[in-house]
Amino acid sequence: MNNNMNMNTNMNANESSSAKAIAMRVSTISIVVNVVLSLLKLIAGIVARSGAMVSDAVHSASDVLSTIVVMVGVSIAEKGPDDNHPYGHDRLECVASIILAVLLAGTGIGIGFSGVQKITSGDAAALEVPGLLALIAAVVSIGVKEWMYWFTRAAAKKIKSGALMADAWHHRSDAMSSIGAFVGILGARMGYPILDPVASIVICVFIEKAALDIFKDALDKMVDHSCPGEDEQRMREIILAQSGVLGIDDLKTRLFGARVYVDVEIAVDGSKTLNEAHEIAQRVHDAIENSMPEVKHCMVHENPLTED
Repeated sequence: MNNNMNMNTNMNANESSSAKAIAMRVSTISIVVNVVLSLLKLIAGIVARSGAMVSDAVHSASDVLSTIVVMVGVSIAEKGPDDNHPYGHDRLECVASIILAVLLAGTGIGIGFSGVQKITSGDAAALEVPGLLALIAAVVSIGVKEWMYWFTRAAAKKIKSGALMADAWHHRSDAMSSIGAFVGILGARMGYPILDPVASIVICVFIEKAALDIFKDALDKMVDHSCPGEDEQRMREIILAQSGVLGIDDLKTRLFGARVYVDVEIAVDGSKTLNEAHEIAQRVHDAIENSMPEVKHCMVHENPLTED
């Protein structure tokens, strides 16, 4: 059993190293893209006199900071157990997600406040018609940010990273804000200049919704929320497929950052020797951890089958 446990530990370490490498690569690409896109949108917003595009540029710039938070969070979360943290540091990735949610919410509030100020100021200059360059920049931003959303989302699902998924939604919120900017700029160019600052307010709403979703997901993982029902059903199928398992008496799961802890009680033939029962439990342990990489540890307790 010790050899099997050591082998599983080495496999988990290799998977963690690979997951970290993927997260770092995706995050580096994200930073480069966001820096370039933010500068382009800022220049377009200033030259074309579009408050909505300037707001959108600020949103893209905030993505750079959020991605740095993801990189730090993932790096710390991958640290192994120590004397003060015997269960590891996985939950620190949730902390990174919460920080992202707060940053995103603050960005949205700032953008919305700017839009409200322009609408209520009565300053005609604040409502001037934006140029064509701002409209082109909005189209480019929509395409790039939507691609970044799907690119980051795929990586987040592959390595089961909540922080990286939060960053993916940050990209999606930026794409949505660019759609709002596009509508506002187009409307302003068609003779309704007030639609440009209105677009900033719409952008604010989209951003706040994304921030709330990210915060709720991170909070669930911080308070030992059970894993999704379909995952538990898959676990049951894997457990019952193991030779010697006669039933499942109890199954508990809890999210621990991006990983899952499993506690299961299985029913085995009461006439089995201790060694035989232990071998059955070991098969269940190995099957769960090898079939579901997101499971950090599976604790198995065997109960003798009781007759009703």
